[in-house]
Amino acid sequence: QGLKLLVPTEPPAPIFGTSKLAPDIPAADPFLGKNQVPVLQKVFQRSDGLPVHLKRGVPDRMLYRTTMALTIGGTIYCLVALYIASQPKTQ
Repeated sequence: QGLKLLVPTEPPAPIFGTSKLAPDIPAADPFLGKNQVPVLQKVFQRSDGLPVHLKRGVPDRMLYRTTMALTIGGTIYCLVALYIASQPKTQ
């Protein structure tokens, strides 16, 4: 009976990067959508005085404000917790 080899004896064929589509994927696959890079470059390179993390409008502003609120709230919570922890315990 004996033991079988778990590792293949021949190395796999080398795989090289390519810009061509794989032959087994249809060209109309939904995940191969339109290239959005040129559109996003126009949005982010517009000189309107906004920082880059707020360029895409309302969703970016909501995320920014939520992050700031959580940061300020967390800082206040930590300071209050440190103040309470530093008080002497009375028995």
